[in-house]
Formats: sequence, C-alpha cells, structure tokens
Amino acid sequence: MKKQKPHRKSERNAARRGSAKPGRPQPGGGSLHVSGRKAEDIPGAAVASGVMTAAERLRAGARTREFRIAFGVFLAGVLTVAASLGIPHEFAFFELGYLFTLSIYDLVLAMLGLSVAIGMAQRRSEVVSIVVAFIAVVAPMLLFFDPIFSAILQSPLGHELFLIAPVAVLLSGLVLWLPARVRRLAAPFAAAVVGFSISLFIGLDDFGIGIKEFAFSAVLGALWILAVPGLMLRPFRGAWLTIPARIIGSWLMVIAVIVTVSLYVPLTPDAPPLADASQSDGGMTPDAPALPPLDPAIEEGLMEAPDSFGEAPGDGGMPAPELGDNPLLGGGRSRQP
Repeated sequence: MKKQKPHRKSERNAARRGSAKPGRPQPGGGSLHVSGRKAEDIPGAAVASGVMTAAERLRAGARTREFRIAFGVFLAGVLTVAASLGIPHEFAFFELGYLFTLSIYDLVLAMLGLSVAIGMAQRRSEVVSIVVAFIAVVAPMLLFFDPIFSAILQSPLGHELFLIAPVAVLLSGLVLWLPARVRRLAAPFAAAVVGFSISLFIGLDDFGIGIKEFAFSAVLGALWILAVPGLMLRPFRGAWLTIPARIIGSWLMVIAVIVTVSLYVPLTPDAPPLADASQSDGGMTPDAPALPPLDPAIEEGLMEAPDSFGEAPGDGGMPAPELGDNPLLGGGRSRQP
C-alpha cells in the first residue's frame, strides 16, 4: 500500500498540471484543448493560435455565428434581386431603388473596396466608423437634397461633379494599400466620399419628385454592398489578406484612371466626308456618295421612289427636303402603301 501512494500522488499532480495549463498541447495528442474543448470548436481562438491548416481555418471561420448571419443576409439580397429580374411583373419604386444602385458599376466597385477594408478591420469600432461615415453623409444629402445641391452647383465643385465617382473609386483602392494604423482614419473618409457620390446619383435619378421608397431601397442596397461582403470576410481575416487586398486596390485605382480619362475623350458622331475643291471629280472625295441617301420607307418598300431618283443633282448639291414627307421634320408621309 505504501508503494502505491506515490503513484497516486503523481497522478493527482499530473491532473493538476493539466488543469492549470489548459492551453498547452498534450504530448502525444493530435488536437489542441482549451478548458476541455477542442480548438476547432472555438474558431476565433483556433485561427489566432496559428497552428491550424488553411482548410481547418476555413471550416472554423464558416462555423462562426458572425459568418452565418452575414451569409444569410447576403443570400437574402441575392434572392431578392434574382426574383425582381426573373419574375415578369411591373417594377415597384422599392425594387427600382436597389436595382438602380446595382447599375452604378463604378460606385459598386468603390463600395466593394471599402467592404474589403471592413473585412480587414482589427476592431469592431473601425467597422462602425466606416458605416457611420457613409450614413452620416447620405442621410442629410437625401433629406435636404434640393438646397444642398443648389449650393453645390454655385460652388467651384459644381463644375467638377463628373469627377466625384472616379475619385471615390480611387480612394477606395488607395485605402487597401495603406497600413492598418492609417487605414483606420482613411477608410471613414473614403466612405464619406463614396456616400456623397451615391447620394448625388440617387437624388438626381429619383424622377424629380423625391420618392421615399426609391431612395430608401437605393440606400439599403448600398449598405448591403458596403457591409455584407466585409462581414462575411471578417472571420477569415489575417496576414494572408494583405496581398489580395492590395491587388484589388491596384485594380480599383487603374479603373478610376480609365474612367477619368474616358470622361475627357470627346464623343462626336462620325462626320460625313467633306468636299474638296482641289479634286477633279467635282469636289467630292472618292468615298462620298454620289446620290442622296434613301428614305427608310423607300428601302422597306412602304413608299415608291420618286421619278428623278437615280439622277445626280445638276448643281452638285443636295435637293431641298420636302417637309410634308419627312415625319422627323414635323410632317407626315404624303403617300401611304
């Protein structure tokens, strides 16, 4: 009996040592235990421990309540949009609102860039600051849009409003390149610029009568794009996200430059060939048509060609149009099929 007492005492000491250090891996054990639970049952602690593989981190993040709620909201939004576009019906103003937000492609990209910043945020307060900065600009802009927009038009900014969307995309891409400390301050500022831009689009496209359902659903769709993807990404945040975020930021900055350059390219219709008096063929270029263009009604057989059709004008000019035969000039067709 005396020989067994030290053995029992050693067992009690081993049990005490195991309970005193629950986070220490057991020799010969394949899993990490924390207070009697495996690390994969506690996703946040398991990911932070750094001992899990990529597949285990993915499964652990997918089990979190935060991811499940965000994914449910994401699916609800996708199914709502799919039902609106897939079921033939007359669109209500509420539906037109969030569909309008999805149609502003450059601002959608800007909000997705900020959503990646939300996914990279280390604290919840940073997420709240981005969302609050966005709403703090959108809400007063839409509530008092007419006086605010009139003041903007009278300011120097009124002549450069077409640049607000490219600047928003540029800032959202730049935020993803900044260090974490600087990003805490830059991300809310970029969210405010994006909110200002989206409020201008919504305010100018609510059919001029301030439809509340349209504006509310448009803002709701913008918040869905801004917050939900980032909240889905937060359970998987880590150092691995730095390089993909910078790649996305580079794409956004390039897209902003392309959109800005396209705004300065003049859009002019194709001009007809001009006459050149130095040429020997009557002053017309070789590609110029020798006869006047056909009326579409004549091409479709709805009208008869005039008797003089096929003969070039004697003075080299175009014949005077007949106002009574051209509906584009305020008249109706004189001959009916």
